[in-house]
Amino acid sequence: MGHPKGLFYLAFTEAWERFSFYGMTALLVLYMVNQLLLPGHVEHIAGFAGFRAAVESVVGPLSTQALASQIFGLYACFVYFTPLLGGFIADRWIGQRNAVVIGALSMSAGHLAMAFDQSFLLALLLLVVGSGFLKGNISAQVGALYPREEEALRTRGFAIFSMGINFGAVAGPLLCGVLAQVYGWQYGFGIAAIFMLAGLATYLSGYRHLPARVARRARESSVLTSADWRVILALIAVMIITIFQSVAYYQLANVLPVWIQQHVTLDVGALKIPVPWYQSIDALFSILGVPLLFWIWGHQASRRREPGDLGKIGIGAWLAAASNLILVVAILGAGSAPVHAICPFLYCAGQGIAFLYYWPTLLALVSRAAPAKVNATMMGLVFMSLFVSKNIIGWVGGFYEKMKPVEFWAMHAAIGAMGGLLVMLFGPRLSRALGGGTQQLLQPSELAVEADR
Repeated sequence: MGHPKGLFYLAFTEAWERFSFYGMTALLVLYMVNQLLLPGHVEHIAGFAGFRAAVESVVGPLSTQALASQIFGLYACFVYFTPLLGGFIADRWIGQRNAVVIGALSMSAGHLAMAFDQSFLLALLLLVVGSGFLKGNISAQVGALYPREEEALRTRGFAIFSMGINFGAVAGPLLCGVLAQVYGWQYGFGIAAIFMLAGLATYLSGYRHLPARVARRARESSVLTSADWRVILALIAVMIITIFQSVAYYQLANVLPVWIQQHVTLDVGALKIPVPWYQSIDALFSILGVPLLFWIWGHQASRRREPGDLGKIGIGAWLAAASNLILVVAILGAGSAPVHAICPFLYCAGQGIAFLYYWPTLLALVSRAAPAKVNATMMGLVFMSLFVSKNIIGWVGGFYEKMKPVEFWAMHAAIGAMGGLLVMLFGPRLSRALGGGTQQLLQPSELAVEADR
């Protein structure tokens, strides 16, 4: 297909890794609420008494659900903080290839440790460290496979890479969810560990085809120019704006499973829908939406009406707000009765399209526009916006039991809308700043859809 061989090793590695990661994540909050944090189990977690005391010293006493939300938020935010450190270490010392191997080994050990109550906190720590070495560096490797003059091919390479990501994100919750429901939580976590090991084996089999480091232009010095800094600061501003839609989007992995379990009719004929299956829907619609959005953007481009990168990020924010309003309308329409199973399906589907508009656009923009000498570090910095948003999600999720469900989801619709408003206010100025940088911006019709959640 004209792409470097290394692309397909990276795509399949990421498919297995995302399978294990999202399969485990789909189980995490439900596992804590329904078993791990209840009497008879919570006492067995090594170091948990001190951990809980530390958390509650900051946020106050927590119920089981609120504590689970805080744990999820802390885990998720550090998953997206450590790629900054992993990218820095790879840039400066060990290279992206070695960093990805270290990350895969750590995540494999973390998934195995999740199968036991005693090692729960250790498992989360290993997953956080492993994610730090793997996330930003494997993304940077995709970009480094292509010469700088082959930007169109490079963009299509990211699109292929995204298909592997989304396949894993769809299949992981489906298989892990049904195994956990039928056989028990440990089976769900165990299959996640197996697929993480498969990802590591895939990566090692293609090791010789992968760049050890992100290449730099021969004439580049180690000092950032004023033009480089202008691009970097503009990219950071865009990242900050996306925090709002990230909060409106990512609550689907935290409070949404609890709300579905409590308020949604899950029996469809003889089938009882596993709650984790809903975590696959947004990823599925991200896959289905790729050719559709490419067609839409191509049609818009032919009429010179295609939105730019900042415009697409803003559309994603408005779609995230609208998706939360679906739940608001469903709750109001149901009254005191359970909500129909199709409503959270539509919510997740809408969030999948919203995600496809804003997050891949941001990743592609940073991968393309960031100065090569700090490319992996900037890719890691992208995930810092998720560090902030995931922390907020964990904190806000603690208010779920103190609010009516309709108020909770309406609040998230307002948060998403705020992101859209900020793009309307500051988008033109940021676009000009990025357009004046040292590198040509990615053409909108060649969006690199690396939909890495």
